[in-house]
Amino acid sequence: MLGTFGGALEARNIDASSGRLTGQVRGEVETDEKVLVIKRIHVEYRVVAPETARETVERVHGMYAMRCPLYRTLHGAIQLSSSYVLAQPAST
Repeated sequence: MLGTFGGALEARNIDASSGRLTGQVRGEVETDEKVLVIKRIHVEYRVVAPETARETVERVHGMYAMRCPLYRTLHGAIQLSSSYVLAQPAST
């Protein structure tokens, strides 16, 4: 999912390389007939980009999932979600 989101950002001239795009994944597990089963996965992306990129990042975030092979494979079996935080680049 990270790669698909990053590729979609790159295609729109938002640099997602060199640590500018990271993701933190949280999974929620439940017991089903005494077996641990992953029920939900949430990915929070951190995108380092200027505020002027916010509209594009929002648009990409809204559409990338259904173009992601992993999401398309798993979304029928596991609840998958994502969010993003836009972080401003450090001043040099």
